[in-house]
Amino acid sequence: MMRSEKDTKYREALVAHLEYIKEKVDANHDHLEKINGRLRETEKSIAWMKGIGSTVVLIMSIVIGFFKINK
Repeated sequence: MMRSEKDTKYREALVAHLEYIKEKVDANHDHLEKINGRLRETEKSIAWMKGIGSTVVLIMSIVIGFFKINK
């Protein structure tokens, strides 16, 4: 059974569109990996800041409490 020229052109166009879509999806994947790496680093930094801040507040609370008790 022979394919008609119309079917062949349609399939070629379809393959071209699929290749274009694949290129765009791959580009988006690469871009998202870069963003996720930066986001991960930012989240680590925020976690450190929260930890240090919590520790400072705890120490200050203990010191203030100690002086209030000794009055």
